[in-house]
Amino acid sequence: MTDRPQIKFGTDGWRAIIADDFTFANVRACAEAVARNLVTTGRSDQGLVVGFDTRFGSARFAKAVAEVVNGYGIATHTFDVAAPTPACSFAVVDRKAANGIMITASHNPPEWNGFKVKSSSGGSATPGEVAQIEAHLADVLDGVAANPGSPLNPSATNIVFDVTGPYIEQLHRVIDVAPIKSQPLKVVVDAMHGCGAGIIPKVLAGGAIEVTEIRSDPNPNFPGMDQPEPIAHNLRPLSEAVRESGAAVGIALDGDADRVGIIDENGHYLTTLQVFSLLTDHFMGRRDQKGGVACTITMSSMVDKLSAHYGAPVYRTPVGFKFVGPAMVENDCSMGGEESGGYAFRGHVPERDGALSGLLFLQAMVMSGRKPTELLRELHELVGPHTFRRIDISYDESQRAGLAEKVASASPDSLGGLAVESDDRRDGVRFNLAGGSWAVARMSGTEPLVRIYAETPDETSLEAVLNDLRSTLGV
Repeated sequence: MTDRPQIKFGTDGWRAIIADDFTFANVRACAEAVARNLVTTGRSDQGLVVGFDTRFGSARFAKAVAEVVNGYGIATHTFDVAAPTPACSFAVVDRKAANGIMITASHNPPEWNGFKVKSSSGGSATPGEVAQIEAHLADVLDGVAANPGSPLNPSATNIVFDVTGPYIEQLHRVIDVAPIKSQPLKVVVDAMHGCGAGIIPKVLAGGAIEVTEIRSDPNPNFPGMDQPEPIAHNLRPLSEAVRESGAAVGIALDGDADRVGIIDENGHYLTTLQVFSLLTDHFMGRRDQKGGVACTITMSSMVDKLSAHYGAPVYRTPVGFKFVGPAMVENDCSMGGEESGGYAFRGHVPERDGALSGLLFLQAMVMSGRKPTELLRELHELVGPHTFRRIDISYDESQRAGLAEKVASASPDSLGGLAVESDDRRDGVRFNLAGGSWAVARMSGTEPLVRIYAETPDETSLEAVLNDLRSTLGV
């Protein structure tokens, strides 16, 4: 008997290397598991949305998903073109579907692809729903037949629908872009060769604002970057374009456009923690939406200080929007976010949306009359200076168990000369340090990486904390 494939849903669905583990057979197995779960939970009549990005084979993988799901008597609604993951999330809600399946590996390197599952709320499938799907997947891979009575109807319909039109209309409903369009600002958008190309220019078309888009051609090789992740070293072309054009801001979208990166007017990268803190200040201050914030353990302590300033609660979760989204819904939060640059907002789906995040950053600039550097200076005047860095350390699979044990057992008394006051071990370990600083070590749920994070008031203490944590872990 051959070993069955090792398919594990991590922080955000299942991802694997194309033609290695990410094969048509394994994608069909995952699709069958989702279909069986809809049948056994009595939701098969609601249908399912199938989306795909611009990666190698994504459209063909999506077609295979629809065929399998149709075989269980479940109607599918499939994208007409490659489109952002948040467009899939919105389509699930708009079409009242039971689930969505998005073929994407988000920000991973080009040789990867992935299988994301969206719940009926449009958010990431909850841990409970993922557990149900994984149980069905085990049966599928073990050759266990579907439960008697499961409908098998190969003639179930597959509807190919316009995905971008309704999604852009939704963005117009969530944010009034007229004041933004009326400003004679220069904005550069970096689509990073992904499926978010064209979205922001279309939303802002027809006004005084001048939007230029770079790397807008779909290219599954993602040339000129390590991976389509909107972080500093991948955004050098955007930084150069902002400086050369005299633009007010640069906005980058990751491979599936659910995350955002911001470049200030001087061509400098704003960290994801700075961006979310600025958006928190904007939402609670200028927009007067103080319903609380749901965010991961790797999000900035600036959020806690801002929320205290505005009298709103903060709800911390493990890493992953499968935790943040439900926390937003359960606590009626106005926004949610994670360190990777994915942010969600009330009035939309409880899921990350890179284009909406970029538009809201523009709104903050227009409503305040401030440049990005001025917004950041005012933020630091309110909550104090904060410096953040994340280090990603790759490993071979043979090292995983040992590294995971080191992370789980780490228990220093201090890091960088700052006393450890408490810890949080819901996802790796977060050390809360004296003076509001913190550090986190955790195993990535999407890639073979150990991630180390820290936030302190200045670069000197940041370097000391990171060095001590690396020494503690032996990495």
